[in-house]
Amino acid sequence: MLVMGILNVTPDSFSDGGQFLDHESAVGHARELVAAGADIIDVGGESTRPGAERIGVTEELRRILPVVRALAADGIRVSVDTMNAETARSTVDAGAEFINDVSGGLADPDMVAVAAATNAPYILSHWRGHSVDMNSRAHYDDVVTDVRAELVARLDALEAGGVDRNRIILDPGLGFAKTAEQNWDILARISELQSIGLPVLIGASRKRFLGALLADGAPMAERDLPTAVVSALFAGSGLWGVRVHNVEATRVALDTARRLSGA
Repeated sequence: MLVMGILNVTPDSFSDGGQFLDHESAVGHARELVAAGADIIDVGGESTRPGAERIGVTEELRRILPVVRALAADGIRVSVDTMNAETARSTVDAGAEFINDVSGGLADPDMVAVAAATNAPYILSHWRGHSVDMNSRAHYDDVVTDVRAELVARLDALEAGGVDRNRIILDPGLGFAKTAEQNWDILARISELQSIGLPVLIGASRKRFLGALLADGAPMAERDLPTAVVSALFAGSGLWGVRVHNVEATRVALDTARRLSGA
């Protein structure tokens, strides 16, 4: 299972906004994540926390393009977390390997064509709308059945647009238009999404439904413990990867799980 380290080059991300805004701190943190065991660095320049406002492509590229270039020059595998086709195209040209689109191609009508043209692996997330109002869209007959059906519909649209199915990775979009209980249901029944037959990535790191397990007012970093536990519980499950803020804690948890299963 791959570990994707999160690098938010934003002023307003929910857990680390403003920490890595300047180029040197962003690149330095990425290198620290790789040293701690990250296989891929996921660079994002636009916050998708609940209630976040959109930014323009020009600002997004200003924040992330120099970081992508520097990391690619170091030989680091880079994913770019973006909903914008122009950003995806520019960063792949700059050396990014993966396009991580939390909107599943719905936010920008040009994204499917860019994903097809670049030949980059594409992370397809379940999504029902932008952060400003996504919580109002968390209504499902059965969350896992509905998320699966909506992912398959987007998968069909991507294939019809020329994206190679074998380059697509699925993400159930934990926290995006989903309640805490719905997030837990998805994790408990993740095999139903794996049955689509494509790699699956989960991004539970530091999200609110994990924070609810802690004491009221607990610091954001304390959510790294339940994040690592979730990662360890999925070791050996066939998941393609986990997307996390604290790579070191997740690596220790995964190594522990592997040693126990090997014993």
